[in-house]
Amino acid sequence: MTLLLADDHPVVRKGTRELLEAEPGLQVLGEAGSGTEAVALAATLSPDLIVMDLSMPDMTGVEATRQIKAAQGRVSVLVLSSYDDDAYVFAALEAGAAGYLLKEASEEELIRAVRAVAAGESVLAPSIARRVMARFSADAPAEMDLTEDLSPRELEVLRAAAAGGSNKEIARTLGISPRTVQVHLGNVFSKLNVGSRTEAVLAGIRRGWIDPQGL
Repeated sequence: MTLLLADDHPVVRKGTRELLEAEPGLQVLGEAGSGTEAVALAATLSPDLIVMDLSMPDMTGVEATRQIKAAQGRVSVLVLSSYDDDAYVFAALEAGAAGYLLKEASEEELIRAVRAVAAGESVLAPSIARRVMARFSADAPAEMDLTEDLSPRELEVLRAAAAGGSNKEIARTLGISPRTVQVHLGNVFSKLNVGSRTEAVLAGIRRGWIDPQGL
């Protein structure tokens, strides 16, 4: 798995790089000290995942995320920020971030989050997850819109993913193989033009496919 680190503090980048590269299968391709640099390096390096700070010079992490996702929809972005404010959280998720983790997270939590986001799973700090569900519950439409034409099985898989199930748990619940779950999720991502479970779940809530009250 290849990564790009975007943070305006060299010491933070150094520590994060050392932590991640000590893990098997993780390779940091480069580091960006500003939002503008993050966009440029994402285009040239094409990493699988970007660990993105929000407060950076030249361009915020939110705008950098928006531009990167517009140009490279399959690149996943994991926000790692000290900001816990709703305005930052929702702006980052709306821009296409697949996960939002606070810098107070432990090293183990960061590693798990990186691997989970790379696997297409949702990663939100617990306090943030509750607020996100409440926000999108209030915004959810009353009627279901099925214009994207998900199959009944794809909709089942998406709803199971929204409930927090891993691929293995979803497979066991639906009586299919984990590989089949992965294929269905890939189809969902493609139809919704998203790159992660977080984006797919939020899209499903907005369209009325998923009832956030039941999550």
